Amino acid sequence: MQIRTVGVVGAGQMGAGIAQVFAQAGYQVQLNDIDQDQLDAAMEKIAWGYGRLVEKGQLGADERDASLARITPTLDLSALGHSDLIIEAATEDEAIKHKIFAELAPHLGEKTLLTSNTSSISITRLASATDRPERFMGFHFMNPVPVIELVELIRGIATDDQTFQTMKAVVADLGKTATNSEDFPAFIVNRILLPMINEAIYTLYEGVGSVQGIDSAMKLGTKHPMGPLELADFIGLDVCLAIMNVLHEGLADTKYRPCPLLVKYVEAGWLGRKTNRGFYDYRSDPPVPTR
Repeated sequence: MQIRTVGVVGAGQMGAGIAQVFAQAGYQVQLNDIDQDQLDAAMEKIAWGYGRLVEKGQLGADERDASLARITPTLDLSALGHSDLIIEAATEDEAIKHKIFAELAPHLGEKTLLTSNTSSISITRLASATDRPERFMGFHFMNPVPVIELVELIRGIATDDQTFQTMKAVVADLGKTATNSEDFPAFIVNRILLPMINEAIYTLYEGVGSVQGIDSAMKLGTKHPMGPLELADFIGLDVCLAIMNVLHEGLADTKYRPCPLLVKYVEAGWLGRKTNRGFYDYRSDPPVPTR
């Protein structure tokens, strides 16, 4: 199947990044959100991203303008219905995702492919609530989307091979690398990454090390570009907690129990960079550890 038009649901950090890379690769993109301010902010962020590429000599000014022109922001979810491909990139909440797919259902073209950018939720379960489980799969980009080269492709139990091959070709067309994950909680990357972050939070919770001590140890001792607590703030502590809950509930193993300190931070609304406070306080420069 030839993919030419793409609908992206959700204009947050992930949705904006996905729209940016698709438009730059020549696809016509409709970017949807329920909030006009969020759409405006996403378009500004995308324009800024293209501008940075122009400054670095990686994109021409004409290409920047053409790429921006290929993105149409819209509050109307139904307008995405006849896209060749729809990518749901809403918040990591299964009920919200089901609601989006249900609202899209009456407007979908016969051959439209549905995908979810979920970082942990069962693709089989999401697909089973749609009218096209064979044309549904997981399409998990990493943050920041324009920078990270990997895309996880996750087939549900009913996903047919044509859908998989089509999405594999799309990933290659974007200049990224696909890895195939089986449909188990959190797939490959987050199955490994989030327990490490959760363990780092336990290490802080139990007083083994300070925020700076833990992050410095992992950056200098294992050559990680970002410490695990700094990375948790970048991902969003609410997202980290949601993924750990999926792992804990889906695999029924106590090793995936979310650290109580992570739960407490989320309860406090300290979600990381997006709220200016998490394991670091970003209201000062440089950021100051909050513990």
